[in-house]
Amino acid sequence: MASKKRLTAAARRAQLIEIGRSVFAERGYEGSSVEEIAGRADISKPILYEHFGGKEGLYAVVVDREIEYVVALIATAIGSGTPRDRIQAATLAFLTYVKDHPDGFAVLAHDSPIHTGDGGMSSLLHEVATRVGDIFAAAFKHSGYSPKHAPIYAHALVGMVTFVGQWWTEERKPSVEVVASHLSALGWMGLRHLPKKPEPLIKPRRKK
Repeated sequence: MASKKRLTAAARRAQLIEIGRSVFAERGYEGSSVEEIAGRADISKPILYEHFGGKEGLYAVVVDREIEYVVALIATAIGSGTPRDRIQAATLAFLTYVKDHPDGFAVLAHDSPIHTGDGGMSSLLHEVATRVGDIFAAAFKHSGYSPKHAPIYAHALVGMVTFVGQWWTEERKPSVEVVASHLSALGWMGLRHLPKKPEPLIKPRRKK
């Protein structure tokens, strides 16, 4: 009987991250277990604990890597071009990630366990919105708008794209290119006609 090939520490770690991503995507954090992850990797549980300290440690590494990957994609997409080009490129980059990395997106879309702190989709949205907000702030300042309001629009755009991405994973149509063009057109037309000082349409009621 042939003996199993022993993986290097780096290769074992990479294998566990890949398997962990798949299990967390399928079952969420709470529904996943060390037993299942170790079983799929054909190792004993102590080996997983040795590399990550347990399920929570492995989950944190998986989430951090996904966030770093997505943020790098968005940062590249908004690195050059006109403001409209950047909006469309960032939208398409994120939706392409949703299409090409369904397990990673599923992990981020799951609610993060409270005891792991801030993470998952909330961290991703905040990080991406901050980067997009920097672009908006520069464009606002150049056009005579107050740059301090740029984060409002950045978070609104990122949130919109994220929820559409979640919807797209169920429908899988139309193509991400078509979806991105519609979303960027919506975002751009709204920004293009943005009043410098939007006034509330509904006045707050005075307390009696």
